[in-house]
Amino acid sequence: MMAFRINRSYLTATIVLVGIGVWMGTGTLRIGGQATASAEAQSIAERQESTLQTVAVRVKTLQASDRRRELEIRGRTQADATISVRAETSGIIAERFVELGQQVVPGDLLCRLDSGAREARVLQAKAAAEQAEAEYSANAKLQKRGFAADNRVRALKAALDAAKAVLQESELELGRVEIRASVSGIVQKPLAESGDLLSVGGICATLIDTNPMLVTGQVSERDISNLSLNQPAEVALITGETRVGRISYIAAAADAATRTFQVDIEIPNDDNSIRDGVTATANVPLKAVPAHLLAPSMLTLSDAGDLGIRLVDLETGTNKFEKIVILGETKEGVWVTGLPETVTVISVGQEYVVDGQPVEPLFAESAQ
Repeated sequence: MMAFRINRSYLTATIVLVGIGVWMGTGTLRIGGQATASAEAQSIAERQESTLQTVAVRVKTLQASDRRRELEIRGRTQADATISVRAETSGIIAERFVELGQQVVPGDLLCRLDSGAREARVLQAKAAAEQAEAEYSANAKLQKRGFAADNRVRALKAALDAAKAVLQESELELGRVEIRASVSGIVQKPLAESGDLLSVGGICATLIDTNPMLVTGQVSERDISNLSLNQPAEVALITGETRVGRISYIAAAADAATRTFQVDIEIPNDDNSIRDGVTATANVPLKAVPAHLLAPSMLTLSDAGDLGIRLVDLETGTNKFEKIVILGETKEGVWVTGLPETVTVISVGQEYVVDGQPVEPLFAESAQ
């Protein structure tokens, strides 16, 4: 009885193994009641061929036209120069002659220092110079008659020159008590007060030269080559004013952090109505370039994330992605550059094809 049971177990195991072998031999796998035979699976070549099947797309033929470009530079106004008028000698300010916001021109008196003993030194130096002049003149006359030695006359001449130098230095020192404007400008802070003690180099007043005014902005390394000195620019201020200026400075080196170049645009400000530090936008016209007008719906992205369009080669019947550069947007569409003069672009269906895939172009009306 026991032997019979053991033989029956072996028999059952044998049947199960045979069944598994038969199932594996058929290569049929059932998942969720659906069978997929490996013999029916597509090969890689077949799948690739299936992927690149011809797809019908709608296309348009576009012709390039010259498009004027403008480079927009955002920045702020900046005074052409800010000058700190400093004392050339030390002393207490006896009087200040200007107020904040006052317009001055070169030569205007800003501050006067207490002269102190400077006037007395000038009188003393003048007297010494006159004495030296008298002694030299008398001995020079005696020398002509042979009553004075040549060495003494030369010594007196040297003493006279030294006395004149001391007098000149004393007069210059006295003149330094008057601190005058060296340029035209508007008085700004810091501004000294009467009674302040100024040392040599101390600031009497600060002048800001606002004519011409500068608009300072940053330009990317991609666009900097399009600019040149004296290039015209139209500047719009946040206050609503507009000015026409010219590029007066282009930095030779980029900012290490932003990789942008500083550009200064000089604008006239005869009435001093433009203030320093105002937000401004400058538009610089650039050379016209061939460009195409596209509908925004024609744009697509490559696998690398580049913005572009898909073009159709009518000879081969295939398509390819072409990267573009946007020049600007209008109500009619987007102006782009970077394409051949005449192109056939996919207007509908560009999202359903890949590079090199054959397409069946269905032409719509030609666009601009």
